[in-house]
Amino acid sequence: MALIACVPNISEGRDKKIIKAIAKAVEQTPGVRVLGVTCGEDVNRTVMTFAGEAEAVEEGAYACIKKSYELIDMSKHHGKHIRLGCVDVCPFIPIEKSNIDDCVTIASDLGARIGSDFGIPVYLYGYAASSLKRQDLSYLRRGEYEHLAIKLQNIIPDFGPSAYNQVVKKAGALCIGARKVLIAYNINLNTKDVEKAKQIAAVIRESGVNRTGGGMLKAVKAIGWYIEEYGRCQVSINLEDYKKTPLYLVYETCVAEAKKLGIEVTGSEIIGFVPKELMIDTAKYYLNREGRITLGMSTRDIIEVVVKNLGLDDIEKFNMDEHILELKLKNLNMN
Repeated sequence: MALIACVPNISEGRDKKIIKAIAKAVEQTPGVRVLGVTCGEDVNRTVMTFAGEAEAVEEGAYACIKKSYELIDMSKHHGKHIRLGCVDVCPFIPIEKSNIDDCVTIASDLGARIGSDFGIPVYLYGYAASSLKRQDLSYLRRGEYEHLAIKLQNIIPDFGPSAYNQVVKKAGALCIGARKVLIAYNINLNTKDVEKAKQIAAVIRESGVNRTGGGMLKAVKAIGWYIEEYGRCQVSINLEDYKKTPLYLVYETCVAEAKKLGIEVTGSEIIGFVPKELMIDTAKYYLNREGRITLGMSTRDIIEVVVKNLGLDDIEKFNMDEHILELKLKNLNMN
């Protein structure tokens, strides 16, 4: 079975009835299986992951966007995360016997449908982008929802209207794209001083600045914020290519930078799913540091090494069956 994942980021993380209704709309789509739903109250954002074959996944994404537009009013939305619309981003990702070209086709088809059926502006990003600049999601979301009226005039959407009207006021704009696996990863700090979290983020991200010029870590985007529900700050990271920058390097760099500021990293959390390969590579680093090897260890024991060394139980218990892609697909009989 050729499987594609979709990971819409929905601009609602507080109203459980709305989140449940959107998830239900996706779940009722034939051929689609929801892999996970993660809500953030402070950031007022929900990350949903579902998978299926190409046609089913496109219909699931359509249902998600339709229901989100019905239930969310962006003119009343507030949260700490950068956002542009009711479904802020909607990426398609090849995961089993599919490729990025399949995802580009779905993104383009869905964008055209959303623009036509609902009159919502749609920008294509990532591998589906219509220009080099538009590959970068941060370029499209700059200024956020509050500056959308100006953005629509300066950056014409790929689909839908360029005029700011009542539909756009309610829905915002959507960014639909195709990308490879991205690791959404938050590192926890034992401080409420958000400026220190921002300092660490500025040093580690690729676009940041350190003493040698440029950021420290390739393929890394990062911001610092304070999460009220956790009572601490985090460095919130998108690791766009874990083969360019390993997960353990992201964590250990943050540990070192935090120490320079007189604070500590207490652990971390993974949002959504990660491939088993990443966990095995991370475990090998820590086992090698201890003079041990993975030979003879079960997959679950290997993952436990990562959980321990990255402090993935710091906020809540890490459920490997929910976060490891291959285990989740196996439990759902999808691979």
